Amino acid sequence: MSSIFYINGNLVPAEQAVIPAMDRGFLFGDGVYEVMAVMDGLLIEFERHAARLARSLAEVGIRNPLPRDALLARCRELVRHNGLREGSVYVQVTRGADTKRDFAFPAAVEPTVMMYVSERALRANPLAESGVRVASVPDMRWQRRDIKSLSLMAQVLAKQAAQASGAFEALMVDQDGVVTEGSSSSALLVDAQGRIVVRPLSNDILPGCTRAAVLALAASRGTVVDERAFTLDECRQASELVLTSSLQFVLPVIELDGRPVGDGRPGPAARELRQLYVEHALASAL
Repeated sequence: MSSIFYINGNLVPAEQAVIPAMDRGFLFGDGVYEVMAVMDGLLIEFERHAARLARSLAEVGIRNPLPRDALLARCRELVRHNGLREGSVYVQVTRGADTKRDFAFPAAVEPTVMMYVSERALRANPLAESGVRVASVPDMRWQRRDIKSLSLMAQVLAKQAAQASGAFEALMVDQDGVVTEGSSSSALLVDAQGRIVVRPLSNDILPGCTRAAVLALAASRGTVVDERAFTLDECRQASELVLTSSLQFVLPVIELDGRPVGDGRPGPAARELRQLYVEHALASAL
């Protein structure tokens, strides 16, 4: 059976889910998006995703067509119509379609809203047991990485470079040798004293929803969270290196650029953080 998409207020089969060729998201990447997990038919970290979507839209000057309650209703409707139990909801909002291709904002267009769901296993993730390999790449992105925009070419190239080298994820590093984040994840390390070291929020990184939840859970358990910049060398010397993201939750890194991280096996901090996060996610799902 064809999956059901949401396009500008209408539920349509996937093969009818089309947008105009002059949509600015297609022409310029002029839009933003969110991806949220679904477990047991419920939305995970919805409040954080809704707030981040609203913030991204405000930062780029697009009218928000999906304020919190409307977004919740549309997501629930789409999950229900597709019979989704575990997977994800993708939400994309562009500035809309115009009659001409012009870099400046058009005067009066309606935002384009597109949403769809994907089925995938989230809780039973073999990568959480085996750990993953990552490769460092230069961070070539623009200076507003805190906006979850559609302009993802640098991340696409970073992910492809990592996977071409046999790694699962790319760890992006700025011109000063400081780690920013993964191509599609947030990064944190655990030092020899058991402290979590994580880069503070700024325009340089995306404010990850899973990242925020994991840090709050760790702090509630008495773990010291040190928010500061850290280097690639510190990652190599860390007891553990951990990735967080909306659909992978928490993953241990066992190898960086061909060298083992810690003892080369998933560590106890990553295991505990993943368990805590899954419990939290289910307890707070909508």
